[in-house]
Amino acid sequence: MTRIGHGYDLHRLEPTAPVGSGRPFVLGGLLIDNPTGPVAHSDGDALTHAITDAILGALGLPDIGQLFPDSDPKLAGAESSLFLREAVRRMRERGYELGNLDATVICERPKIGPHKAAIIARLAQCMGVDSSRLNLKGKTHEAVDAVGEGRAIEVHASVLLLESP
Repeated sequence: MTRIGHGYDLHRLEPTAPVGSGRPFVLGGLLIDNPTGPVAHSDGDALTHAITDAILGALGLPDIGQLFPDSDPKLAGAESSLFLREAVRRMRERGYELGNLDATVICERPKIGPHKAAIIARLAQCMGVDSSRLNLKGKTHEAVDAVGEGRAIEVHASVLLLESP
């Protein structure tokens, strides 16, 4: 049996401290130098959040907000790899493995291309899969809406889960 899941996340971007309330910019577990960062309860890693939700959705489980609520003070500033590792653990516990992941990061800055290989490597390590199962694309919104104006980051992720042999 195969299962398909889709995950989505969006975070407002603001200048980082001390100028604003944006956190350091983390994407796929990789810290990227950027003057703005996500406003979030955890580290605000929108890519990892979307992937986590895609896996949980494919399994028919509660979403990331239900499992890791932003009302939990213990999760303030938490690394999103914690959430992803838990989703992968639940995936394996239910007898599935990742067939593949396809993700699209939509933001004006930073440009994804220069960081793509490092992000894929970091995600593959976190998920315990070969990097050939992961695909990442970077897009912009062509100066349209909050994403296009550089005030937000948006991510879509799709996963295919396969029953483990």
